[in-house]
Amino acid sequence: MKFVVAPAVVALSLFGAQALAGETPANPDAKVYFVNLNDGDKVSGPVTVVFGLSGMGVAPAGIEKENTGHHHLLINRAPIGEGEDGADEFIYNIPADDNHKHYGGGQTETVLDLGPGEHTLQLVLGDLNHVPHDPPIFSDVITITVE
Repeated sequence: MKFVVAPAVVALSLFGAQALAGETPANPDAKVYFVNLNDGDKVSGPVTVVFGLSGMGVAPAGIEKENTGHHHLLINRAPIGEGEDGADEFIYNIPADDNHKHYGGGQTETVLDLGPGEHTLQLVLGDLNHVPHDPPIFSDVITITVE
């Protein structure tokens, strides 16, 4: 009996947490951050979120241009690498749902309609195919309270 091992499984077993990223190279000095929000901020809704990026540029999804990517916003979920699928959760692409917002048009800000209470936010830069770069570029997780 022969077994076929998928390349992704081999990559995960060999590289562990490094498998978090795709194959698109990133500037290792690049950073994504929140321009107008800080951890612990109390805000009123709707919430405007401005995305910051240094060391790379923004390009829409599907556009292949060196040292560029587009923003993704993780809302009310575990930090990148700590989701239910473990460190390899975004090896193929970042999902699109209520907890994973895509800004593939190259947007650098958004307005969120978040209910009252605490909410966590984290930015992740994705390549032309919605896959984190290598190395992955993501912000710290911040917690805001909507009053």
